[in-house]
Order: sequence, then C-alpha cells, then structure tokens
Amino acid sequence: MRRNMWSALLLAGVLGCAESALENPLGTKGEETGQVVQRLSSSNRPGMGAVVYGGGTTFRVWAPLASQVFVAGDFSSWGWVELGNEFNGNFSGDVAGAVKGQKYKFVTRNQWGSDSWRADPRSAWQENSTGASIIYDHGEYWWNAQQFSTPAFHEMVIYELHVGTFNDSPGWGPGNWNSAIAKLDYLRDLGVNMVKVMPAYEFAGDFSWGYNVAFPFAPESAYGHPNDMKRFVDEAHYRGIGVIVDVVHNHWGPSDLPMWCFSGNCLGNGGEYFFTDNRKSTPWGDTRPDYGRPEVRAYIRDSMMNLLDNFRADGLRWDATKYMRTIDGAGDIAPAWQVFRSINREINANKGWKISIAEDFGGGDSITNDATSDFAGGAGFDAQWSAEFVHPIRTAVIEQNDANRNMFAVRDAITQRFSGRAHARVIYSESHDEVANGKQRLPEEIWPGQAGSWAAKKRSTLAAGVTLTSPGIPMLFQGQEILEDGFFADGDPVDWGKLSTYGGIHDLYRDLIRLRRNWSNNTRGLRGGNVNVHHVNNTGKVLAYHRWDSGGPGDDVLIVANFSGTYFPTYNIGFPRTGTWYLRFNSDWNGYSSDFGNTASANTVAYGGAKDGMANNASFAIGPYSLLIFSQ
Repeated sequence: MRRNMWSALLLAGVLGCAESALENPLGTKGEETGQVVQRLSSSNRPGMGAVVYGGGTTFRVWAPLASQVFVAGDFSSWGWVELGNEFNGNFSGDVAGAVKGQKYKFVTRNQWGSDSWRADPRSAWQENSTGASIIYDHGEYWWNAQQFSTPAFHEMVIYELHVGTFNDSPGWGPGNWNSAIAKLDYLRDLGVNMVKVMPAYEFAGDFSWGYNVAFPFAPESAYGHPNDMKRFVDEAHYRGIGVIVDVVHNHWGPSDLPMWCFSGNCLGNGGEYFFTDNRKSTPWGDTRPDYGRPEVRAYIRDSMMNLLDNFRADGLRWDATKYMRTIDGAGDIAPAWQVFRSINREINANKGWKISIAEDFGGGDSITNDATSDFAGGAGFDAQWSAEFVHPIRTAVIEQNDANRNMFAVRDAITQRFSGRAHARVIYSESHDEVANGKQRLPEEIWPGQAGSWAAKKRSTLAAGVTLTSPGIPMLFQGQEILEDGFFADGDPVDWGKLSTYGGIHDLYRDLIRLRRNWSNNTRGLRGGNVNVHHVNNTGKVLAYHRWDSGGPGDDVLIVANFSGTYFPTYNIGFPRTGTWYLRFNSDWNGYSSDFGNTASANTVAYGGAKDGMANNASFAIGPYSLLIFSQ
C-alpha cells in the first residue's frame, strides 16, 4: 500500500455543464454554445476510446445512463459531433479528419437534459489531469529491441523506482522517462534484470507517488509523451532489463476522475463506474470501482492489457489487492476475485512468461493459488509481496540489543513460501512503503541521523545479503545500494552524489546480485527453490542455510549470517559435502568500506563428521554483522 495521503473529498474533475445542443452546420464553433455540427451513426469498427484509422478516428465510449453523447475537438473546431447510440451502453462514431495529436472531449447529456464536458476515461494521452484528451496512435512508435526475452521468474532481480525522483535534481518539475533512461546503463551494470516502476499513469498534479491514478490508460503527462514511456521500455529491453508496471484498481483518484458521474447520473456516489453502497469506501476515498459490472471489469482488464501489449511491459504489480477483495480488511467483495482470476488466467494463457504480482498482505496462499475459473480457485497471481519476510528481517537488524534478535524469526522469514512455490513471493528489506509514512530508510532506522555509520552500513547490508540469498524474487528500492538516507518523498530525488561516497557499498550490492544470478556459474543454487536452515544459534545470533537447485558442485551454496557484534575467529557448522568450499563473498571486506573489519574469512575444507544434521562440517572466521557465501 502506501503512500502520501490524499484528501477523501471527491471531485468530479469536469469542466462544468454546457448548454443544450442545437443543430448547426459543420464547422461552426460550438464549445461555448453547445452547437451540434454533425450527427453520426454508430461505428462498425472495433475498439474503445479513440482509435485511429486511415483518414479519421473512431470514438466509442461507455455511458449507459446518458441519453446522448457528443464528441468535440480540434477536428470540429470544438463543435459537437453526436455519436450514434449502440443501445448496449456504448455510443460511437467514425469522425473523418480527426487525426493523432488533436485534442478532444466528450459531452454527455443525462436523462434530465443536462450536459457535462468529460475527458475520455480511456484517454491514451492527456494534456494533464484536468485538460483535454489527445488522440494517440499506438502504432506510431517503432520498437527497436526486438530480441528481448523476459527473465524467468527464478532469475529475476527487481529494482523498484519512481520516475519522478529516480534521476532528477531538486527544484522545477519531476524527473521523467528520458532522465530515467539515462540511468539504465547504471542499472544494467549493477546487475538487476527487472525494474518495477511505481504508478506512472495520469494523476492529479505533477508530484505524486502515483497511487492517485485518474486515467489508467494515459501515461503521466509530467513524465513525457506516451512514446517516451515506450522508449523507456524499449531502452530497458535493449539492455536486457524487463519492466514491471505498478497498477492501481483498489480505488481511483480520488480527484480529477474523468469517469466520475460520467453519464450525468451519480447514482448517489460516482455513477456507473463506482460502487454506490458501502463497498464504495476505501482508506483513500469513496472511489472503489464497481467490479460487479462487466463493463468496469473490462475497463480494468483493457488497461492491464494495454500495458502488456501496447507498452510491452513484462509484468504487473497490483497495488493493495486486499482493498479490492475487502472493504477495509474485512467483508468480502466477491466480484474482485473475478477481476483477479480472469485477468491472471488470460495472462497465463497468452503470455505466461509475464509476471503478475499482488501486494496483498493477508490473503495467504489464496492469492497465489491457481485460478480455475472466474468463480473458483485462488486469485491466480504468480507472486505476492511478502510481509512475512520483510518485517522479521528489518526487525532483526534495527534492534539495538544483540540479545533481543530472534534468529528463529529470521529462519522462518527465509523459509516461508506461498502456495508451496519458492518464487511465489517478492522479498525485500526496502520498498516505497517500508521507507515512508512514518518509517525511514533501513540505515536511518538502524541509527537515526547516522545512516553512514559503521553499524548502519553493516546491518543494512546484512539484511540485503539475506534478501539476495533467500528463496523468492529479490527486490531493491532505488538508492538502497548507495546507502540513501532519510525517507522517500515524491519531491526528494535520489542523491546520486552518494554513489561516490559509498561506492564500496554499491559494489557489495553488485557482487551479491551477480552471485544471485550465477554470473560465474558457481552459485546456481541461489536461483533454485530449495533451502535448509540447518544451523540456528539464537544465543550467538548466527544462522546458516543451504541453498540448491539440483545439487552438486557449482550448485550447492552455503550461507552464514552473523547477526551479532561478535567476531568469531573460528566457527563450525555442518556442510553438505566434503572437500574445499570456496569463499565467494564476505560482506566484511574492507574494499566495501574502509571501516569494515576485513575479517580473514577464507576458503575452508569440510571433513566427515556429523553436524547440524549434515554428514560433514567445516570451520571458518566470520566478522560481526557479516554474511559469508561458500560454494564448490
């Protein structure tokens, strides 16, 4: 969930009412007078919204409570063109001469004869959240990265970013797609192969986390042209990086909503797009979509497929699904499950390599269990964010007293899984929610005001080490790898000057990511689904776990994590096989930070002799708050 809090006051987001329509010749300006300049029959062409064809544009809009619908724009000198009634809730017409780049709006007339100007709920391009819609042709962008393949789920390492603050300077407007593109080489070199973009669809204002989406089909105008968003995806793909897009359908807005009272009849709340009973209420306003209406479900579905198809996104992260399926954590909203199941089944059937992730925090296995039909089974998500991982890990490293750290809670965080699948969870120690709304970046939480201290560096990187060596899909939050401090805010860009100050910490993250992705073909087990936390020392605050896929040299990986401030010159644990085990990573190396202890951890040899439920054992040195990775 989130986020900067928005007013629960609901705004219609329209420009007011026009006068009753009067028939006038084509070409007469009618914006102020409500003059009808043309009347059309309904269109036989497919598509909703504004769909460009050779020589014109088809307009089709769902307005089931309207008596008449008009479209006006640059193509008609803003005179009103009446659309044909399809008598299924839709109004449509083919407008010759309406071409891409021209502005337009709809005018809906309700059953009482009142007219209202409306932006297109399916607008593909907006002036801004209160301005006109703009005709856009999805076929105009020429894609370059044709050979890209989305990484398999077990190979993904995600980097969460916010377009407005990822690469920007304080003052003036927010960052944009082009400024974000300038950092893609950096992300490729860091080793991540997926980026998760916080919501970037048209919202009120220019500065926002993005969770107040008003136009689910139109990229945020402050971030650039729709082609800029496509170019971001294209450039990411060119560098071998997939793109996951955050989507918000637990509520919309609550302000600047084009669909609010769209047909001119509010039905006691927001009209046909929204629940009008107690299910309307969310923590962010009374703007929960009415999932019970097939047309609203289709609207949500089409916005998702727009991202996966027209923008070639590699996955979706659904915000706060708990507040789609419940009113406020309780009270089941059954039609929401139809949304989950139908869309996830369609993705799996037609583009199963693309990932669908839920942020649910409470649904358990039901969220990631298979969806057998619209009305049966689980929700069908590929993965979900794991509170069961992040909270115990953060608690363990934020705690100031070693004696209070709970190694059994850390063990359970490492081994937890959903629906019996190791990669059905996204794991992290920082996310946009975990570093804001009263919480701070992890180094800041460890030592407020001293995020660059030895303790903050050691314990925050220990958490990162556990994240990147545990089963699941690991995720970082922007700037985490350069020890960003304070808390996340939509007007506070990442301080890239820290890349120089904490370049060694960046290298620590880079090395961990490469091991996770098996770059040297000797840590395959870190991508596997198997884990055995075989050593838990809750007194000494040390644990060790074995990771593997198929097992054997180059596959079996042994991780040792010291959650105490104690230096152990020799520490003995069980190993799965005899022979030399090579030290692939030591987070205490002073190349990562000059104040690290550079403990003389080294390769070790495992000999026969039962320990920790294994047939062999080996000894090694380990520094305080450090993580070691061994493999053969």
